[in-house]
Amino acid sequence: MERRVGTYVLSDDKGLLQKDAVCALVQGSYWGNTRSREAIEKSLETSLCYGAYENGVQCAFARVVTDFAVMFWLCDVLVAEEHRGRGLGKALVEMVLDTPVLAGLTGVLATRDAHGLYARYGFLRDTEGRFMRRRPPEFSR
Repeated sequence: MERRVGTYVLSDDKGLLQKDAVCALVQGSYWGNTRSREAIEKSLETSLCYGAYENGVQCAFARVVTDFAVMFWLCDVLVAEEHRGRGLGKALVEMVLDTPVLAGLTGVLATRDAHGLYARYGFLRDTEGRFMRRRPPEFSR
Protein backbone atom coordinates (compact mmCIF):
# COMPACT_ATOMS: atom_id res chain seq x y z
CA MET A 1 0.00 0.00 0.00
CA GLU A 2 1.27 3.46 -0.83
CA ARG A 3 -0.13 6.97 -0.52
CA ARG A 4 1.03 10.56 -0.72
CA VAL A 5 0.72 13.36 1.80
CA GLY A 6 2.08 16.58 0.33
CA THR A 7 5.73 15.95 -0.53
CA TYR A 8 5.80 12.67 1.43
CA VAL A 9 5.34 9.10 0.24
CA LEU A 10 3.93 6.66 2.81
CA SER A 11 4.42 2.96 2.26
CA ASP A 12 4.13 -0.40 3.99
CA ASP A 13 6.97 -1.82 1.85
CA LYS A 14 9.59 -3.15 4.29
CA GLY A 15 12.17 -2.97 1.52
CA LEU A 16 12.06 0.82 1.78
CA LEU A 17 12.77 0.94 5.52
CA GLN A 18 16.03 2.68 6.42
CA LYS A 19 17.24 0.88 9.54
CA ASP A 20 19.51 3.71 10.69
CA ALA A 21 16.59 6.15 10.55
CA VAL A 22 14.19 3.75 12.29
CA CYS A 23 16.72 3.02 15.04
CA ALA A 24 17.32 6.74 15.59
CA LEU A 25 13.58 7.39 15.85
CA VAL A 26 12.90 4.49 18.23
CA GLN A 27 15.95 5.09 20.42
CA GLY A 28 15.06 8.78 20.59
CA SER A 29 11.63 8.04 22.08
CA TYR A 30 10.80 7.86 25.78
CA TRP A 31 9.64 4.27 25.43
CA GLY A 32 12.35 2.93 23.12
CA ASN A 33 15.45 4.64 24.45
CA THR A 34 16.79 1.41 25.98
CA ARG A 35 16.14 -0.84 22.96
CA SER A 36 19.20 -2.25 21.26
CA ARG A 37 19.65 -2.02 17.51
CA GLU A 38 19.39 -5.80 17.39
CA ALA A 39 16.01 -5.76 19.14
CA ILE A 40 14.73 -3.02 16.84
CA GLU A 41 15.84 -4.88 13.73
CA LYS A 42 14.22 -8.11 14.98
CA SER A 43 10.98 -6.21 15.62
CA LEU A 44 11.03 -4.97 12.01
CA GLU A 45 11.27 -8.55 10.74
CA THR A 46 8.28 -9.75 12.75
CA SER A 47 5.92 -6.77 12.46
CA LEU A 48 3.90 -4.89 9.89
CA CYS A 49 5.89 -1.70 9.24
CA TYR A 50 4.99 1.64 7.73
CA GLY A 51 7.30 4.46 6.74
CA ALA A 52 7.05 8.02 5.48
CA TYR A 53 9.71 9.32 3.12
CA GLU A 54 10.57 12.69 1.67
CA ASN A 55 12.93 12.70 -1.31
CA GLY A 56 13.78 9.08 -0.51
CA VAL A 57 14.76 9.81 3.11
CA GLN A 58 12.77 8.16 5.89
CA CYS A 59 11.32 10.68 8.33
CA ALA A 60 8.52 8.76 10.09
CA PHE A 61 7.68 5.22 11.14
CA ALA A 62 4.91 3.08 12.63
CA ARG A 63 4.79 -0.59 13.55
CA VAL A 64 1.99 -3.10 14.19
CA VAL A 65 2.17 -6.43 16.02
CA THR A 66 -0.76 -8.75 15.29
CA ASP A 67 -2.07 -12.29 15.35
CA PHE A 68 -4.10 -11.49 12.18
CA ALA A 69 -7.19 -13.02 13.80
CA VAL A 70 -8.23 -11.17 16.95
CA MET A 71 -6.08 -8.13 17.73
CA PHE A 72 -3.30 -5.79 16.76
CA TRP A 73 -1.01 -3.57 18.80
CA LEU A 74 -0.14 -0.23 17.23
CA CYS A 75 3.28 0.84 18.45
CA ASP A 76 6.33 2.95 17.65
CA VAL A 77 4.44 5.73 15.86
CA LEU A 78 7.26 8.24 15.42
CA VAL A 79 7.89 11.34 13.33
CA ALA A 80 11.29 13.02 13.15
CA GLU A 81 11.17 16.35 14.95
CA GLU A 82 11.84 18.45 11.87
CA HIS A 83 8.86 16.83 10.08
CA ARG A 84 6.28 17.16 12.87
CA GLY A 85 3.15 19.23 12.44
CA ARG A 86 2.61 18.13 8.85
CA GLY A 87 0.06 15.39 9.43
CA LEU A 88 2.43 12.44 9.12
CA GLY A 89 1.43 10.83 12.43
CA LYS A 90 -2.23 11.03 11.47
CA ALA A 91 -1.51 9.73 7.98
CA LEU A 92 0.43 6.75 9.36
CA VAL A 93 -2.38 5.88 11.79
CA GLU A 94 -4.92 6.15 8.97
CA MET A 95 -2.79 3.92 6.77
CA VAL A 96 -2.56 1.31 9.53
CA LEU A 97 -6.31 1.39 10.06
CA ASP A 98 -6.88 1.03 6.29
CA THR A 99 -4.73 -2.11 6.12
CA PRO A 100 -7.02 -4.90 4.89
CA VAL A 101 -5.53 -7.67 7.09
CA LEU A 102 -6.33 -5.59 10.18
CA ALA A 103 -9.97 -4.95 9.28
CA GLY A 104 -12.31 -6.17 12.00
CA LEU A 105 -9.56 -6.72 14.57
CA THR A 106 -9.41 -5.06 17.99
CA GLY A 107 -6.63 -2.49 18.16
CA VAL A 108 -4.68 -1.61 21.29
CA LEU A 109 -1.92 0.87 21.98
CA ALA A 110 -0.17 2.64 24.81
CA THR A 111 0.64 6.35 24.95
CA ARG A 112 1.66 8.82 27.59
CA ASP A 113 0.91 11.97 25.66
CA ALA A 114 -1.02 11.43 22.41
CA HIS A 115 -4.49 10.38 23.60
CA GLY A 116 -6.14 13.10 21.50
CA LEU A 117 -4.53 11.82 18.31
CA TYR A 118 -5.72 8.26 18.82
CA ALA A 119 -9.16 9.18 20.18
CA ARG A 120 -10.09 10.68 16.81
CA TYR A 121 -9.65 7.20 15.34
CA GLY A 122 -11.85 5.43 17.89
CA PHE A 123 -9.27 4.37 20.47
CA LEU A 124 -10.65 4.72 24.02
CA ARG A 125 -8.82 5.02 27.32
CA ASP A 126 -9.02 1.96 29.53
CA THR A 127 -11.20 3.05 32.43
CA GLU A 128 -11.91 -0.45 33.63
CA GLY A 129 -8.33 -1.11 34.74
CA ARG A 130 -8.38 -4.51 33.04
CA PHE A 131 -5.12 -4.19 31.15
CA MET A 132 -1.94 -5.37 32.81
CA ARG A 133 1.69 -5.48 31.74
CA ARG A 134 4.68 -7.63 32.56
CA ARG A 135 8.08 -6.21 31.83
CA PRO A 136 11.35 -8.14 31.66
CA PRO A 137 13.28 -8.18 34.96
CA GLU A 138 15.83 -5.61 33.77
CA PHE A 139 13.01 -3.05 33.47
CA SER A 140 11.34 -3.70 36.82
CA ARG A 141 13.52 -1.37 38.85
